[in-house]
Amino acid sequence: MKIGIIGSGLVSKALAKGFRKYKYEVMVGSRDLGKISSWKDEIDANLKIGDFNQTANFGDLIVLAVKGSAAEDALKLVDADNIKGKTIIDANNPIDNVAPVNGVLKFYTDMNYSLMEQLQSGYPQANFVKAFSCVGNAFMVNPKFGAEKPTMFICGNNASAKMQVIEILDQFGWEIEDMGQVEAARAIEPLCMLWCIPGLRENRWTHAFRLLKL
Repeated sequence: MKIGIIGSGLVSKALAKGFRKYKYEVMVGSRDLGKISSWKDEIDANLKIGDFNQTANFGDLIVLAVKGSAAEDALKLVDADNIKGKTIIDANNPIDNVAPVNGVLKFYTDMNYSLMEQLQSGYPQANFVKAFSCVGNAFMVNPKFGAEKPTMFICGNNASAKMQVIEILDQFGWEIEDMGQVEAARAIEPLCMLWCIPGLRENRWTHAFRLLKL
């Protein structure tokens, strides 16, 4: 399977490394190719780079990993046919561009309508699956927490798309909890706030969530 990663930040870089580790063909897309021109040397000579539209066309599966407020604008630069019927992993969070208060980030969405719902509503021809949004980039691939596997919470409307993502997450070393359809992103996205509080308050960033079950 070919993976197209839209975005040029730390999340995109970590996931590009992860997918190449498992021998996926990968293209990373940026509006500014200068930002990612060194990635072929840093990650893998076989890594491909391009613009957003080229990357969406390349990928059998697409990862959208940009600043949350830029997610819709990024997709506007992609031809509709290049995402039609494809799975899009939504790794974004709707973080507002204001300072956190006592370590608590502010979202520009509210609790009754998530960023993922906006994306799915705006691009119904694609199958969005929320993933990688509740942990830092350093732990996205093969997270090491002793004998315990951390939990990745996902959601999305398309069962086949979720199965694609579940297979990847399993390969990347995660326990997976499917929380249902797109509305569940209203609960998953705020986990980003919770994950960031220890880091923003005490510079502690080495943690992940696990759902305990009887």
